[in-house]
Amino acid sequence: MASQARYDTQPLYYNGQRQTTSETFQTINPATGESLGNVCKANQQSVHLAVQSAKEAFPKWSTTPPIERSRILLKAVALLRARNDDIARTETHDTGKAYSETSVVDVVTGADVLEYYANLIASGGLNGETTQLRPDAWVYTTKAPLGVCAGIGAWNYPIQIALWKSAPCLAAGNCMVYKPSEFTPLHALTLAEIYAEAGVPPGVFNVVQGAGDVGAMLTSHPDVAKVSFTGQVSTGGKVAGAAAAGMKYVTMELGGKSPCIILPDAPLENAVDGAMMANFYSTGQVCTNGTRVFVPRSMLSSFETRLLEKLRNIRSGDLFDPDTNFGPLVSRVHHEKVLKYIRHGITQDRARLIAGGPEPPVLPAGISSRGFWVQPTVFSDCTDNMKITTDEIFGPVLCILPYDDNSADWQTTLLRRANATKLGLAAGVFTRDLDAAHRFIAGLEAGITWINTWGESPAEMSVGGWKLSGLGVENGRRGLENWVQNKSTLVEMGGSVATAFVEPTTAKGPQSKL
Repeated sequence: MASQARYDTQPLYYNGQRQTTSETFQTINPATGESLGNVCKANQQSVHLAVQSAKEAFPKWSTTPPIERSRILLKAVALLRARNDDIARTETHDTGKAYSETSVVDVVTGADVLEYYANLIASGGLNGETTQLRPDAWVYTTKAPLGVCAGIGAWNYPIQIALWKSAPCLAAGNCMVYKPSEFTPLHALTLAEIYAEAGVPPGVFNVVQGAGDVGAMLTSHPDVAKVSFTGQVSTGGKVAGAAAAGMKYVTMELGGKSPCIILPDAPLENAVDGAMMANFYSTGQVCTNGTRVFVPRSMLSSFETRLLEKLRNIRSGDLFDPDTNFGPLVSRVHHEKVLKYIRHGITQDRARLIAGGPEPPVLPAGISSRGFWVQPTVFSDCTDNMKITTDEIFGPVLCILPYDDNSADWQTTLLRRANATKLGLAAGVFTRDLDAAHRFIAGLEAGITWINTWGESPAEMSVGGWKLSGLGVENGRRGLENWVQNKSTLVEMGGSVATAFVEPTTAKGPQSKL
């Protein structure tokens, strides 16, 4: 049971060893509101020591042949998969997500990414290019690791995001100092020690714990070459700005307010299933959520009816019961934020509430009401300027935006509405007409898009946001490029230097000119 969980004090980890500090903070079980245990908080000195540990490990790790790094990382993959269930239990305690989800998604997809990059570097993924300029001259490029990199994780997919960052970082030959979210820190030490057991040398992967001030110490440290951050847009802007001041590389995976577009010919069942996956999976705490669901007015009644029927399949309860598929929100502060948006949707936006609301959900017997539980909530007849349709709520709040499809330019109007946001993380289209789907996808201003599905992000798929939703990409072949710097070399085979500085001619006529 989630209520019985208790963990030993979690130390920092650097130089291949557990490290303690005098100051600690608590991590809270979202299902009960009770403490899971204490976590050592990093200070300026421990952050510096962690960075120095990575800096000292970098020369050896960066020159380790890619095939050897690959073998080590593949051992870590095997360990992650062997310990999947134990790690998933910790993730459930720490995040409040149902074990039916964490046991088949969180560790699995993180390990997939580590395996992908381990295999990629073993098969020439770090090779450069060669270009023949002329018979006696050519250019070749090489890729070099950046150095010490900072990874700042998020609380919704802790172990997965830690692996999304560390896998390409370590595969490319860099070293990492990783700071998990202070709300979900319990995975970090486990990952560090799995890397060590697999053969990753001391100092290559390090962990510092704490809140935003610790992240700021990492971002501003002069020996950090890159910062990879996942989180909300406002924080990401500050992190990117601080990193830019030191000319550091950055990868930013930020928030979204993504459109989920149901075209008039879409099969009703598929459309409703897609909208539910895009809003209620992980209790709606997913950055790519399709929270703005555009539904043709002609389908609105049948869509709402079927949606309400399928909402009965959402089940809160004991997080380790296989039938439970909906957990609490991650923290008290986030719970209050989501409820505030729901109340605003009712009282200020005056959207039509058709399911859920701010009242506490009815929980099965034996489930603590002190947890951060919320009802899956659906608003309909929403408009583009309502606060619940413009702001990222990051909770299980679905907004239905009806549209008319009986005018000559309805598709243009729908695309304009879908793109009317400063964010551009994800988008999706549901339709039987694949030609129409591709036209809509081409016009949508988002970096991650789906057709007739929602949410899957395999290791092979590069993902990243447009507009204020991020910088750079994670995963896929392009994801590795974000962890290296390129060097171009021009080779003159003939041994003669092309120059404009030549001796003047002694012949009659014009002199040579530069």
